[in-house]
Formats: sequence, C-alpha cells, structure tokens
Amino acid sequence: MAYDKFNILTSTAVPLPIENVDTDQIIPARFLKATERKGFGDNLFRDWRYNQDGSPKEDFVLNNPIHGGKILVGGKNFGSGSSREHAAWAVYDYGFRCVISSFFADIFKNNCLNIGVLPVQISAAFLADIFAAIEADPKTELVVDLPQQTLTLSATGQSESFDINAYKKGNLSNGFDDIDYLLNIKQDIQHFGANTPL
Repeated sequence: MAYDKFNILTSTAVPLPIENVDTDQIIPARFLKATERKGFGDNLFRDWRYNQDGSPKEDFVLNNPIHGGKILVGGKNFGSGSSREHAAWAVYDYGFRCVISSFFADIFKNNCLNIGVLPVQISAAFLADIFAAIEADPKTELVVDLPQQTLTLSATGQSESFDINAYKKGNLSNGFDDIDYLLNIKQDIQHFGANTPL
C-alpha cells in the first residue's frame, strides 16, 4: 500500500511529554480485529482520550483544540511493549506523519518506517527544548527535512540531525512500502532472473 511521499515537513506539533508510552496505550488490544490500515486513528490513545461513556476527556492533548499538526512529540521510550503493527497504523491514520522522541522501541520504529511515518530520534536536551517551545507557543513550527536528515525548531533555528536507514529513507521519499519497492524494480528482477543460470 503506497503512502504519501515524505520530503520536507513543516508543521505545528502535538506534545505528549509522557515517558514509556507503550503500544497498548497507543492502540488498546480490543481494537486490533481489523486487518486493513483504516479506521485505527479513531481509537488512537483511546483510553487516555475518552471516558468510558465515550465522551472526550478535556484534559487530554488530542482533545485540546490549541494543539494540532502532523507531528507528534512523545517522551522517552515511545512505542515500547508488544510488536503490534496497529500502533503505527493508528498514528498514521490519525494524520501524523512524524513522531519525535529521545528514544524509540525498535519494533515500533520499524513499523512506522514501513507505513510512511518518520520516527525522529533526538537528544533528550533538544526534546526538552521542543516541549518548552510548544508550551510557550502552541503554534510553534518544526521543520523535518528528510533529505538532509535534520529537525529544526523554527522559532530559534536550533537544529539536530537524525539517523535513518538508507533503504527506508528511499522508500519514504518515494512513498513506497516494501511491496511497492519490489514492484518498482520488477523489470530489474525479471532481467536478473532471465539472465542468471540456474
């Protein structure tokens, strides 16, 4: 399933300064019945976001209209817990295209990269500065530059580089998942097969 190409993203951000956010908090297990990637955004952080009667919890950040954008800024160790792909699907389906943290669980990080969400890992000090900037001004913008692999806080110009696997970077730039990548080089594969002795 192809997704939007990722190049340079300039956006406001939603702050979630909570450490050790696990995948069951991102998308509770009772919502894992679907096999398509659609509809999971409705239940992103379901138990933090809604009361048992389905009414929104006013003090949760996703229910606060002053915050919005395509970037989610999380605390350290974001995406820990089970390996469910649905957590990344929920983040994408809600509308986030980038998650920022000072540390990601590896499986969650890879699940994000597989579906078009860029996980940007930065230093704890820079993360604290970003949270402070958003708290001071919710309209603060961040610039995520995938080609240059940098994250910049627009208000101050403060910037850090981030690492990303070259293959995943190429896929994000082209809007490919792993199947799209293989389909894109189908002719090369067929040529190799036709010209390689058994």
